[in-house]
Amino acid sequence: MSESATPVSAVPAAMRLTPRERFRRIMAHQEADRVPIDLAGTSLTSADEAVFDSLRQALGITGPPPDPTVGYDERVLIALDVDFRRVGGLIASGESPLPGQPARRVDIWGVVRQWTGHYWDIVESPLRGATTDDLESFPWPDPAYIADENLLARYRDRARWLYDNTDYVVVAEHPVFGVLELACWMCGFDDFLARIACDRPFVVKFFDKLLSLQQAIVEPYYKAVGPYIHLTTSGDDFGTQAGPFMSPRAFRETVKPYLAERIAFTKQFTNAYFWHHSCGSVYDLLPDLLEAGVEILNPIQPGARHMEPERLKADFGDRLCFHGGFDTQNVLPFGTPQEIEAEVKRVMDAMKPNGGYVFSAGHNIQSDVSAENVLTLFSAAHNLGTYTDGAQAGFRSAS
Repeated sequence: MSESATPVSAVPAAMRLTPRERFRRIMAHQEADRVPIDLAGTSLTSADEAVFDSLRQALGITGPPPDPTVGYDERVLIALDVDFRRVGGLIASGESPLPGQPARRVDIWGVVRQWTGHYWDIVESPLRGATTDDLESFPWPDPAYIADENLLARYRDRARWLYDNTDYVVVAEHPVFGVLELACWMCGFDDFLARIACDRPFVVKFFDKLLSLQQAIVEPYYKAVGPYIHLTTSGDDFGTQAGPFMSPRAFRETVKPYLAERIAFTKQFTNAYFWHHSCGSVYDLLPDLLEAGVEILNPIQPGARHMEPERLKADFGDRLCFHGGFDTQNVLPFGTPQEIEAEVKRVMDAMKPNGGYVFSAGHNIQSDVSAENVLTLFSAAHNLGTYTDGAQAGFRSAS
């Protein structure tokens, strides 16, 4: 670790809690020494490798990451005084080049993607227009093949090492996609959302099949990592900028029972908190997400309808914890340092009282964001996230 990777904390040493102590208090809706801070604790709160490259340069960190297999550079996380460390991975994906079409990839669900400049976007959905009979003949992936024992043993060993040898909050990446997103990818969004409105037998049969596959993957995965983690994630987007993909009633009748069953099933193998990621406006679904067992909501997309931090904290802050909330659509890539600091203050002022909040960007930090803006973001988060007055944080330069 270079000298530049030593954090200068906003909290006096005598008052500092460990990341796990801090997280425990925040999750109990109690105030701590400061708000927990996340970067790369999940695959949905990380940054492009180009951003990590620029951060290494700005922090004076040289050489390759100590362990490139974990998905982050430990030295950068130490420099930014990040509380979370990720283990595991999305094992039920398995993308491979499409034979004869090198610009395209196909995953184990039959979904074909093409590189469009920043993401691999869907271009073919294998079950578009399918019937319920087609669901029986479709070549579903084999869970026994997905849950490779050697891979799970590596995940277990990494989680146990972090649990035994560090004070970080250990976060398990979700091993399988959510039922709604995978259904929309396999059938096409227009196709499947129309079926929710007018072809419920297909929806039920599809979700039943996916839930059984989820459970067959979840069980061995969390048997491996579950005893050593404090938080586990799931992802399933339920909202657009303007509102949910469907009415709350339709969500309650279709998606919610399967999400609730997945959470209850996962909880058999771990005591970790359950964190759920959904982009967009999901304010109208929050009572149902709470009832389903979601304990932490991410990413708090501030530009979406009714997702303002002030509204969420006032209406659900005593029952739900929040993770994220900083605008990555406009402020982080294009804002001045003063604008970034002002937005951090607004989010912190709304979210941090009485605990229940973890600070992070509201999406993966993309390659158009400068290292200066990222460092401004995390410095402001340390300064403004403290529960003690007058503290100031920074990051030591390489000189």
